[in-house]
Amino acid sequence: MSITTESKKGIMATYARTQQDTGSPEVQVALLTERIKNLTEHFKVHPKDVHSRRGLLMLVAARRSHLNYLKKRAAQRYASLIQSLGLRH
Repeated sequence: MSITTESKKGIMATYARTQQDTGSPEVQVALLTERIKNLTEHFKVHPKDVHSRRGLLMLVAARRSHLNYLKKRAAQRYASLIQSLGLRH
């Protein structure tokens, strides 16, 4: 259900802007998207897990906040990020 260290490092390497970048909006959105995908699969097996659903809604809200920030600051990076992650805008 959680992200493994290896997959987290792979995501960071893919979306990082510099070598040691772990906090840019692109990395944060990519990590949140991976967690959201994992929880979505969890709900296919456990549809009545209401407490985890609240966590999912919080993750979606956090991702939306990061995307809004990125859209205001750098529209080109926002567009490329949502296209690479397969998110609709």
